[in-house]
Parts: sequence; C-alpha cells; structure tokens
Amino acid sequence: MKKKIGPLMIFEYVLLFILAALFIFPMLWMIVSAMKSNAEVYTNLSSFKAFLPSLNPANWFKTYQEVIERFSIWTYLLNSIFYGITFAAGSIIVNSLAGFAFAKINFTGKKVIFGFLLALLIIPMETVLIPQFTIVNALGLVNSRIAVILPAMASAFNIYLFRNFFIAIPEEIIESAKIDGASIAKIFFSIMLPMSKPAVATVGVLSFIGSWNDYIWPLMVLTDKSKFSMQVAITTINTTQPVYINQVMAVLTISTIPLIIIYIVAQKYILQGLGGSGTGIK
Repeated sequence: MKKKIGPLMIFEYVLLFILAALFIFPMLWMIVSAMKSNAEVYTNLSSFKAFLPSLNPANWFKTYQEVIERFSIWTYLLNSIFYGITFAAGSIIVNSLAGFAFAKINFTGKKVIFGFLLALLIIPMETVLIPQFTIVNALGLVNSRIAVILPAMASAFNIYLFRNFFIAIPEEIIESAKIDGASIAKIFFSIMLPMSKPAVATVGVLSFIGSWNDYIWPLMVLTDKSKFSMQVAITTINTTQPVYINQVMAVLTISTIPLIIIYIVAQKYILQGLGGSGTGIK
C-alpha cells in the first residue's frame, strides 16, 4: 500500500533537501574550484558558474599536478594513512580489552571505576591537552610519531561501546569455553571479538576518521614537517606564499576523498555498531 503524499511529508522532504544542501554545496564548490584556474575561481564567485568546473578539461587535473609539484603531498598523505591505521588498530585492542574487563571480569571497585569512566564523557578533550602534552614532553616523545598516536588510544566512549556488546554475550558461552580449558586470552580473541564485529568495525572506522581529522594535537607535538599529517600540512600550504585558492581546494579535496570512501564502504557497520551500542544488539 502506497503512502499518500501529504503536507507533512512534503515539509520533511524540503527540510531534508535544505539540510543536504548545507553540507553538499560547500563540498561541491570545493571540488569544482580545484578543477579551475585560480583566476576562474574568483571570476565565477558571484554566479552559478561557481558550482561548475572549468570549461577547459585541460584545467581539471592541472591544479592537482601543480600542488603535488610544490608540496610533499604524498608524504603528508602517507603519514595520515599511517597514523589513521595504527591509531584504529590500537584503539580496537585497548578499548576492547577494557570493555571486556568491565563486562565479564569481576574485580574490586569495578562499578566505581566505570562510573568515573562515564563521567569523562562530559569533559571536553581540549581541557586535557596541556596536561597530556606535559606528560608526553616529560617522556621525551615530542616530535615523534608515537606521540601523535599513543595518548588518545583509550576512549571512554569506545570502552562503553565495547562493554555493551560484550555484556550481551551469554555467560554460558564463556563458561563452556572455560570448561574446555580456554584461557581468558583465548576467550577474548576467539569468542568475544568475533561476536562483536559491528563494535570492532565502528571503533576502527571512527578512530581512523578521528585520527585523520585531528589537527590540534599533531600540531602541538610535531615540529618536523616530514611527519606532518594532511590536516597540519593544509595550514602550511594555506600560508605558503604565493597562495592559490584552487590549489588549497585541491589539497582539501585530496584530504576529504579517503574519508568519503571509507564512510561509504563502512556505513552499514557504523550504523549497526552505534545502533546496538546501548542494547548490546549485534
């Protein structure tokens, strides 16, 4: 039976279109601006041509060639990929182990510690940057790649997400594994993680995206340009004279495309993981 299109449904679609436009139009302008010469970008700002690429197809990829020749884009891109993959893998291991402990292991003060952990969710990350930097500096890790990756691996939200998935796994399965002689480590890696694939995928993807988009922390701990991530490098590119707006847009497009691809591929798992995070549904 087909739904009748009423005023409420029309209003919903109009609202959704407006919200989509708010996000899509700036991205569209960014992409097409990278496909024009610098002069064309400024010439077309006041007309609908601002959302159209150059009429000369030879200009579509020329900007990317120019910016790659001027800056070490591939180095920055590889750095971001390295930081993202390493951070995602580390986040999965650290947060899943903590979530497993809170879900299935009884120890003194578990409820109190978990309560403090949940309280951390309301504390802005910016408030701990200075103490975090002080610790990293005292350890002699400033200007190292590990300083970018290590400090933020543990996340209260990710631990909470893993805990909720693990707590929904029946105790009978774990008890059966123990009777068969399985150790805690084997139970964790052979039973718990495989049964929580949506949580693993969600934490992995969100951690990768968070690492890729991180700007303030890498800027604080890195001074060597060869170790810069894309987000930090964008600031350098945006302030290196002469500044060409089409080249800036090309770098922003290069930085954005991997995230779009990852989200499109993994959105099903993200929705499953976040949708089941409060109930343990897998």
